[in-house]
Amino acid sequence: MDNVNLNLLRALYVLIDECHVSRAATRLHLTQSAVSRQLAQCRELFADPLLIRQGNQLVATRRATQLHEQIGAILLNVDQVLQLDRFEPEKWRGELVFASSDYVAQYVLPDLLEPITLQAPLARVHYKLWQPELLERFHLSGIDLASTMLPAAPKGLSSQQIGEDHSVCVMAKSHPLSQFSSISCQQLSHYAHIKVTGGGDKDSAVDMALTQAGYQRHISLKVPFFSAAMNRLCRSDCLMVIPEHIAHNLAKTMDICYRPLEMAMDKHKYWLIWQPKFDHDPIHQWLRQQILQAMQGSMYSIHITSHDFKS
Repeated sequence: MDNVNLNLLRALYVLIDECHVSRAATRLHLTQSAVSRQLAQCRELFADPLLIRQGNQLVATRRATQLHEQIGAILLNVDQVLQLDRFEPEKWRGELVFASSDYVAQYVLPDLLEPITLQAPLARVHYKLWQPELLERFHLSGIDLASTMLPAAPKGLSSQQIGEDHSVCVMAKSHPLSQFSSISCQQLSHYAHIKVTGGGDKDSAVDMALTQAGYQRHISLKVPFFSAAMNRLCRSDCLMVIPEHIAHNLAKTMDICYRPLEMAMDKHKYWLIWQPKFDHDPIHQWLRQQILQAMQGSMYSIHITSHDFKS
């Protein structure tokens, strides 16, 4: 059986189907002599004439008729295997387990889900709140795809950068600091702060910068949700330090403003991360692209620079 290959079986299937060498050659895109040689190989392989001449036509033997059905089933299974990479979103019934921050869940998820639900209406999405400790056990988390803030691409995982920005200081529009174009360390440490604990680490860098400058801020409220934090912020003289793209988007609908910080800090970098086993998975590739576009759209709906501020 070492001489058997799919091309030989496919040729035999077409030959039995057509019972005509020249028509089989046309379907197989081969010369008539090449198909005749393949027929001779098949006759030797199966110890049967397979096609015998009766008058001016070829007729399949009983053995050939049996082989036609069996080979047809084999070729169908092979074609189905080869078509596994042809992902059709409208037919996909799987589940995506996606993890990200509370902010994404509240303010980006509707835009993120829209193209997925439109193109893959049978799909299911399970959203989980991302926590930094999940990075160390990502392979055991059951998460298919996650977005988070990291200083560099994570080792041992596949990733794609979504974008980057800086921290800014957010406050109510009526706040005394709203009249300033930027916020100093002294001003930042003079007021109480609100900290959002859900999702990735958004503001530890500012604490390090304040400490190096000889200042310290007072965290008066820690909450896991942006909605609770922003409601409190709008009704108080508290401050928040959050990434600029989040402040930019929240300021569109809330009575807040934001200002750049005078202290020098590294940029925030945002990543999509997943297990390397999904690198070439067509379903995962499609889902990654939909989520990447939605999240980049949220970050860069309007061009932001470190010199802009919203009043």
